This record gives sequence, structure tokens and C-alpha cells, in this order.
Amino acid sequence: MEHNVDVVVLGGGIAGSCITKALANKQWETALIDRRTFPRHKVCGEFLSPEAKSTLHALGLTETVVSLLPSRIERAKIIFERGGEVELPIPGAAWGLSRYVMDEALHRAALQAGAQLHLSTTVTGIEQHGKGYTVRTKQGTDTNLFHARTVIAAWGANSRITNAGRRPDTAASSQKAYIGVKTHYNGLKMEPVIEMYFFHGGYLGLCPVEDGSVNAAALLNRSEFVKAGKSVLSILEAAIQRNRRLAERLATAVPVYDTQAAIAPVYLQHKPAPWDGLPRLGDAAAMIAPLCGDGMSMALRSAALCAPLADSFLRGSISLLEWEQRYTQTIRQEFASPLRWGSVLQWLMSKPTVQQFLPSAARFAPLLANGLVRATRLKPLEPQEFYTK
Repeated sequence: MEHNVDVVVLGGGIAGSCITKALANKQWETALIDRRTFPRHKVCGEFLSPEAKSTLHALGLTETVVSLLPSRIERAKIIFERGGEVELPIPGAAWGLSRYVMDEALHRAALQAGAQLHLSTTVTGIEQHGKGYTVRTKQGTDTNLFHARTVIAAWGANSRITNAGRRPDTAASSQKAYIGVKTHYNGLKMEPVIEMYFFHGGYLGLCPVEDGSVNAAALLNRSEFVKAGKSVLSILEAAIQRNRRLAERLATAVPVYDTQAAIAPVYLQHKPAPWDGLPRLGDAAAMIAPLCGDGMSMALRSAALCAPLADSFLRGSISLLEWEQRYTQTIRQEFASPLRWGSVLQWLMSKPTVQQFLPSAARFAPLLANGLVRATRLKPLEPQEFYTK
């Protein structure tokens, strides 16, 4: 079967769903394609930083998210391997919200805006031609062709899609490889606090989410956990035992059935990559260190920044080259500093000597600690005419 649309969005996560909704709201025929089924659990800290709220408002999604009853998070607590602790306030308060319910809600919002959703659908090829693109897909035994004026890549950090005008990734082989794992736990009493536990080889965050359960997500050096087993829970258990206070905290916690997820390899980015043959959103454009807690916010922001430019391109107001230049410039302006400081923070937190003196330093110089955290955050989204018409 053949479909004629204005836009194909590849990837049904936060960024892909949001730009699909935004463009469908402007009456563009928009098709979102993802190879996976939804709803599903994904490796994510499930922490929506306060900086995400202005972006949600611009996208018209504040009520959607609030209706999911996210947990309120007012403070961040950092616990180091030797027991040292730092506690920081979160100005404006954050939210804890599982990707299981958030992604599904964003899909509903996109459908209500008039978009098409094609889930459990594998992209087998992308061809660019004079009038746009042809995207080949397969769903079961059915093959489909989508003829689109433009294609937007929101396929996450580990896309399997080929023939998309992408350059070979030669940088990844020289970077440190991580693995990401997550599960939900029941039986944990949580204050409105996100808890971060550091240990040799990685860190793990505990974040209360909407249903009273607690999300546990860890980023681990791949080389440190090759012998930890193949299941998510066995890898998590090996990590948990590296921090005494974390092991005590989770001693009576019960993993929630079928909430486990893993991703590997994970490569953190020092610089944004907003365009590579196609406009890139979310983790495809920028993968910030998870300890910064701004990954979901960056996904939302990339969609909010790209949508007005995509709309202008479709209306003929700007060329494809202008779209690329303006989007690239905007993403670099907004993301470069948080990514750079996120890399610095990731490096600092991996050093045992830093972990020893940081609790004392934070007590004597709280403004310094708060300033370092703020440096990894996005600024509030500037009002844009696209979202007010």
C-alpha cells in the first residue's frame, strides 16, 4: 500500500510524538512510524525537570501530563559509595512520570491532532528524490511505501535504520561504552526526592513515579559489568551491592513484574548532532549524561524548536538548507553548554577523590554546587509565534 503524506516522523518516543502532534495541529499530513509496540517500559530516569514545563506549555501538553498525576519532586539527594551525602533543592519542583504512561498519552494527543500512527512497523529503507522521500516499511507480511515531502529522525540513540543519508558513525568506537538498565520497585517509601547513588563503575537513580512505585535506572560502564549476568535484575543487583546504603535502601523492595528494560551500548555526547542527512531530535540529536536529569526535557525542547522550522519549510517560506542551518544553530545554542557541563559533571562524579570532598564542599559552598547543577539545565523556552497562532 502507498501513502502520500507531508511528513514522516521516525521514532515514537517523546520527541517524535511531540513533533508529530505539533505538525498535525497545523493540518500537515503526518505519519509517525516506530518498530516497537506501545505502551512499553523504556530505559529512562523518568524525571521531568522543571525546565520542561515551559516546553510542555508551548506544545499544549501541560494538561495532558498533569492528568497523568506525576509525582512531585522537590529535592535531589546524592549518596556516594563511602556514605557521603549531598542534598540540593530543586527550584520550581520536578515531576516523576513513567515512560509507559507518558509515551501512550503523547500518542493519544498526536492521534487526536489528526496524525497517523504506525507502530510495530519496521523501516526497511529511505530514498531521497527530487520531490522528497520514499520510506519503505514492513509490518508483518505487509509492505508499505510512504511518499513524504520531508522525514524527521527521532529514532533514539541506537537506531537500526539505514539508507537515511547518514554518515557512518566512526566516533562511537573511540568512546566509552555504557549500558542502561531499569526496573520499577514496590515497597519503597519515598519523600518528594530523587535519590542518586554513586559507586565504582556507574550510578543509579531512584525516582518516584505516578502510581506509587519507584523507578530505578542505572548507567553502568559496560566493561565493569560483563560478568554480572544477562538479565536486567542480575545486572542491577550487581550494581546495587556496590553501594552499601543503596543495598540497605532496596533490601525489602520488590521488583515490579515486566517493568525491566535495557539498552546497550550507550555513548554520551559532548556536542549536539542536530542534522545528519535528516533533522534529528531527542537522543538522536543529543544524549546528555543521565545524572543531569535533563534528557526528557531536551527531547521535548528539540521537538519544540524543530516544529516551527518544519512548518515553514512545508509552507515554502524557507529552503531545506535554511531549515538545516537555523535548526543546527538553535540546537547548538541551547544544548552545547548543558552537554559540555554534563560531561564535566559525569567525569567529576566518576573520580573517588571528588566523591570524598564533594559533600564537605557542598556544605561550605552550596551556591557552587547549585551553580554546577544549573549549568546542565536548559533555559526556559522563549515564546514562539508558531505556538500562539
